[in-house]
Amino acid sequence: MTPSSVFDTLVDRRGSDSIKWAKYANRRAADGREILPLWVADMDFAAPPAVQAALAARIAHGVFGYGHTTAEFTQTLIDALNRDYGWAVEAECIVPLPGLVAGLNIAARSIGETGDAIVTATPVYPALFTASRHMDRECITVPLDEARHWGWDMAALTAAHTPRTRGLFLCHPHNPGGRVWSAAELDAIADHARQHDLVVVSDEIHCDLILEPGLRHRPFALQAPDLAAHSITLMAPSKTYNIPGLGVAFAIIPGEALRRRFYRAMAGIVPHVNILGMAATIAAYRDSTEWRAALLDYLRANRDAVMQLDGVGGLRVIRPEATYLAWLDCRDTALADPVATFEQGGIGLSPGRDFGRERFVRLNFGCPRATLDDALARMRQVLTL
Repeated sequence: MTPSSVFDTLVDRRGSDSIKWAKYANRRAADGREILPLWVADMDFAAPPAVQAALAARIAHGVFGYGHTTAEFTQTLIDALNRDYGWAVEAECIVPLPGLVAGLNIAARSIGETGDAIVTATPVYPALFTASRHMDRECITVPLDEARHWGWDMAALTAAHTPRTRGLFLCHPHNPGGRVWSAAELDAIADHARQHDLVVVSDEIHCDLILEPGLRHRPFALQAPDLAAHSITLMAPSKTYNIPGLGVAFAIIPGEALRRRFYRAMAGIVPHVNILGMAATIAAYRDSTEWRAALLDYLRANRDAVMQLDGVGGLRVIRPEATYLAWLDCRDTALADPVATFEQGGIGLSPGRDFGRERFVRLNFGCPRATLDDALARMRQVLTL
């Protein structure tokens, strides 16, 4: 079986425990067809064979008692960070987590005190602004600059700074825009953090999903090593290897004082990484690099298919440099309510307002090509009515 045919396989997730597919289980498009779910960032591909085999072997053991983070788990992460990014990370800097969103909330709780502020740029994955609010920190948002390829507006960021701003949340690569921040952009953010003594929390969950040839992910803490002690990097195998339901992520916190604050924020609340998720993570990072390479080739072809919608009926498609998510600008279309209209046409997308921007939608193209082609044909029909 060729690598591409693996991703062409249609896995029926209807009637399972899938949040993605359950959302529209009892709803239909205007013509009676089912609504194809292309919303939440959850691919429709089976996990890598090595991951499935590792899970089967762990289940065959038959005992699922309390587990602890093993040396093999930590060393696998260290080896992957060095292999993929040339980043030498000490074992004590790695903090296992049950999920990246939990990590964002813990990070917000670790920064400053009640009433302090954390800044981020919108549109952005919702947890980057909701985490601050959950932890009684003010969330300051600065719009990304569309004219600069959805880049950070450094003048606006400086103008938004307040005496109580203690942290900056960075989505790197960016979700929903798919940007891979350049070295110059990361340097500008680092300069701002130095000037204002900010802790930088970098959500790098999509770092292994770089689509654009010639681009490479550079961890923020590696790009600005003098700020590493004032940074929290969050990563996970969940997006790349499609195992979000197994609940595994990790923080990399080189600074001892900040790491202690992070652990205190976790105390009594955050559980250990579960034993099945740990087995899957080891197999993903250690044994699934060829699978990942094949996945990226497949996603690049899917991205090219999505880009064919650019200009149809006034729709603008922002070309994603990373992730399997496309950010679609509906402002020049005739769609008064893009999400509802696309649902009537049989396509379920994420509303832009969730990310801080109205009249946009986000499309997940991490699915078999047959599903995507069907969805894109339906969208073209909606846009040209």
